[in-house]
Amino acid sequence: MKMTQDKSVVEGVRLYTVSYFSEGLLVKAALAVPESYAETGPALPALLYCRGGIRGVGKVRPERISQMAQFGYVVLAPHYRGNEGGEGRDEFGGADRHDVFAAYELLREMPGVDPARISVYGFSRGGIMALMAAMECKEMLSCVVWGGVSDLFLTYEERVDLRRMLRRTVGHPRKQEEAYRDRTPLYRISEIACPVLIIHGEEDENVGVEHAHRLAHALQEGGKPYEMWLEKGASHLFQGAVLESYTRRMFAWLDEQGERRVEPSRLQEKH
Repeated sequence: MKMTQDKSVVEGVRLYTVSYFSEGLLVKAALAVPESYAETGPALPALLYCRGGIRGVGKVRPERISQMAQFGYVVLAPHYRGNEGGEGRDEFGGADRHDVFAAYELLREMPGVDPARISVYGFSRGGIMALMAAMECKEMLSCVVWGGVSDLFLTYEERVDLRRMLRRTVGHPRKQEEAYRDRTPLYRISEIACPVLIIHGEEDENVGVEHAHRLAHALQEGGKPYEMWLEKGASHLFQGAVLESYTRRMFAWLDEQGERRVEPSRLQEKH
């Protein structure tokens, strides 16, 4: 892993560009750390941030991950292969999911990060990536899907404007059905081993709220722990006080998951 420091955009948070290898490809990620972070200091929780969009659309916003780091979290946000100078090709949830898995391992190995308190967050298309990470990374603490895609077949139906990109990147859902199934987490819900928080705007025109309902139904049918928070009147991008409120609630929920995962030795100390 190679790190280069970038200009900070939020007081009290340092920003870096990280280069690392994923399946032999050199890929990039953004890293935001609170100034309280120190390799030899108290271990901090971490959030693996999965961006939405593809290429220039939905890029990682330094302001957003810095705001998240202000909650006392180390935030690592892969750009995915083929983006921001990284090698390879963005496959919209195909082999590029390994860039997220590799980033999780990076967080586990980072000094000053508590490997037992790493959660994953996915926004929009990042919902696919986050849910896949929750399946593959068995020690993941929890998963947040915010305005996230859970069914790529549904995305093809509802987003006429994305069909050309999807046909070029993934294929046609009738001709390349397996490729769409492979990118649809609903078919693998049984493999999720951590609690899931679903946040979605009921008026989301980019990723319809039906994605949230289908994900919640699959989790319930699979007996998986989850919560769903729906905001009336909210679209894909929450704004102002609503965004701030849900972000605070989300981190309170993440903190709660961390408190539940108490090491046996710490439990014994209390008795």
